[in-house]
Amino acid sequence: MSETARLADQIRRAFEGDAWHGDSLLEILQGVNAKMAAAHPIATAHSIWELILHIAAWDGAALTRIGGKAIELSGEQNFPPVRDTSEAAWRKAIEDAKRTHNELVKAVAAFPDSRLQEQVPGKTESYYDFFYLFSGIVQHELYHAGQIALLKKAGPR
Repeated sequence: MSETARLADQIRRAFEGDAWHGDSLLEILQGVNAKMAAAHPIATAHSIWELILHIAAWDGAALTRIGGKAIELSGEQNFPPVRDTSEAAWRKAIEDAKRTHNELVKAVAAFPDSRLQEQVPGKTESYYDFFYLFSGIVQHELYHAGQIALLKKAGPR
C-alpha cells in the first residue's frame, strides 16, 4: 500500500468509521438533530453545526491546495455562519461535508507518493509539505470530533 493510500485511509477513518481511537466524526453525529447542532451550550464555543461547516471548509481548502492553488480562508469562510437552522438545512450541511470529505479522500489516495515532500502552494514554512497537510487533516478532524462529542453531551436534546 502506498503512503498516500495509508494517509487517505486515516483521513477516511477519522471521518466515517473504523477509527482506532473510538467513534469517528459521523458516528458521533448520529442522533444530532438541527436543534442540537445549532445550540451553543458553551457560550464561548462554536456550535456543532459551525464545526461541521468549518471541517468541510478546510477539507475544501485542502482539495484546492492539492489542485495546485494557494488558498487562505477568510474569517467567514473559516467558520461559515449558520443562517437556516431547519432540519433540511442540517441534513444538507452533513451531506455537503460528506461529499467534500469523500472528494478529499479520493484526491489524497491518488496523490503520488513522490510529491509528499513538496511544499503546499502558498506555504513558505519548510515543514509545510503535503505529508504535513494530509496528516494534519486527520488531527484536525479528530480534534473537532472531540469538541462535538462534548457539545453533544452538553446540548439540548
